Amino acid sequence: MRKILYLLIIMLAAFTLPAHAGSYLLGTGDVVRISVYDHPDLQVDAVQVDEDGKIAVPLIGAIPVAGLTASAAQKRIAQALESGGFIIKPNVNLIVQQYRSKQISVLGQVNKPGKYALESTSTLTDLLALAGGIGSLGSDTVILIHKQNNQLKETKIDTLALFKGGQLNLDYTINEGDIIYVPRAEVFYIYGEVQHPGAYRLEKNMNVMQAIALGGGITLRGTERGAQIRRQDKDDKTVTLPASPTDPIHPDDVIYIKESLF
Repeated sequence: MRKILYLLIIMLAAFTLPAHAGSYLLGTGDVVRISVYDHPDLQVDAVQVDEDGKIAVPLIGAIPVAGLTASAAQKRIAQALESGGFIIKPNVNLIVQQYRSKQISVLGQVNKPGKYALESTSTLTDLLALAGGIGSLGSDTVILIHKQNNQLKETKIDTLALFKGGQLNLDYTINEGDIIYVPRAEVFYIYGEVQHPGAYRLEKNMNVMQAIALGGGITLRGTERGAQIRRQDKDDKTVTLPASPTDPIHPDDVIYIKESLF
């Protein structure tokens, strides 16, 4: 199920990113390519938007483009070429080669954590896809850290509800400076007379019977009678509880399966 879920994330991002490319606003550090139809001498490759938000264009010098879309920047350059008397009705083309001005961070249990450039109006699923999807140890709950009213705010997003539940309103738009953090998934522990004791990922609404199944089942020497759950209470003290097959498992629970006396 998790593999299918994150395959859907990658597929969704692949289809949504190009649709918004025209809304990207140029900024300091972005690298663009400029060409003018029928004027190859005016072509400029890999020109960077400087700290003042300008780019150097042959004949007309520095032109401010920060805060403009690529199409708006094209029109500004064309107007400058025409008003300067250099070309009549120039056909200018500007393409962004490298997006550097607007970055976000994707951290935690993703396959490729790091900083990523916002190439368009991007959503949570777009950026998770760029980061290679959530790793095998990642939680289904993703934390988005973003600014709201000049204050940092944490929003927890249930990715299972987003995809399996169809709650697309949870696919938040990501803005410059946002942080996407994928924590480690919650786990439980099972030991004693089970085939494969150890730590396991805690799935939603999991019970003791399902936990035993994940542990490979009870050994020939084991028994469900007298099974125990060791759990931290609200005061961080360990309490021992009797475990029946339908009892729910909590994060960090330790399930102990005893040896049969007969």
